[in-house]
Amino acid sequence: MEILAFGVQADEKPLIERAFAGHHEVRCLDVFLSADTAPIAAGYEVVSTSVNASLDHRVLQTLAAGGTQMVAQRSTGFNNIDLEVAERLGLTVARVSAYSPYSVAEFAWTLAMAVNRRIVRASIRTRDFDFRLDGLMGRDLHGRTAGIVGTGKIGEAFTRIAHGFGMRLLGWDLAENPACRQLGMTYMDKERLFAEADLISLHVPLLPDTHHLVDARTLRSMKDDAILVNSSRGGLVDTEALVGELRAGRFTGVGLDVYEAEAGLFFLDKSLAGVADDTLARLMTFPNVLVTSHQAYYTAEAVGQIIDTTVRNVLDYLAGRRGENVLVPRLAPTRPTAEA
Repeated sequence: MEILAFGVQADEKPLIERAFAGHHEVRCLDVFLSADTAPIAAGYEVVSTSVNASLDHRVLQTLAAGGTQMVAQRSTGFNNIDLEVAERLGLTVARVSAYSPYSVAEFAWTLAMAVNRRIVRASIRTRDFDFRLDGLMGRDLHGRTAGIVGTGKIGEAFTRIAHGFGMRLLGWDLAENPACRQLGMTYMDKERLFAEADLISLHVPLLPDTHHLVDARTLRSMKDDAILVNSSRGGLVDTEALVGELRAGRFTGVGLDVYEAEAGLFFLDKSLAGVADDTLARLMTFPNVLVTSHQAYYTAEAVGQIIDTTVRNVLDYLAGRRGENVLVPRLAPTRPTAEA
């Protein structure tokens, strides 16, 4: 069987091909799955997609009409997939429920340190042989307060690093993490955390209840010199409200690896075409804002784990097994030739 993989980065392609070798053929495309590209999947029973794919009702209907029966998403988040439509169409949908939490936690800290110590501005200056220190003063994080919103595996990894910095630890989550408690974390309501923290990092999934979790009211409650980092999902932050606070001269720094309207932008080269998103364009003009292109997960270890899990999800589907990563369980009939 040949499997079709959408949205494959150049660095990922040899890893995907090697992982599927000995099991099935895989065709890798650098284009993302969308309404325009979905017809390419005609005749492919199994399709693999990336985090920025659009799997709304139109795309899913096109896939199903073309013979696709299984969608293997190479990410943890699945807010881009209409699961109700997938179930109605009889599609199996699987995701990667976990991969290296250190990849995202370490990158979140990279963003925090970069905006705190003005690394991007300093780098641009020194490339022009401007070695002045004016405007580059940061702050010690030792002794300050870190607010971790979401204390699952990634949040715990971020917390351990914050503990190493010697920071006071505040946490908010629906369920407390005993490991974070042991590190000295104090759990509290979201409003108090945002009001007290000097550094806030977001590590919760994007769900209806967490959409715009950081809204205008929450942003106004933050300290004027706070640092905000989002390496989870763009929809957690009301970007228009954030721009408004930045225009007012607030916050020491904002580090964003995700953006709520990133689909159709991130992972693509828009340097010649330009970007019509006025909110994103405005956001990028602030000297205390650093935006990266959803790369927090992008380490050899994490990507390798994502790909290995994706292969296992496909093999489970073809063997008629339901693994722990299945979101919509329509299993293929057991086949004598399926890989175990």
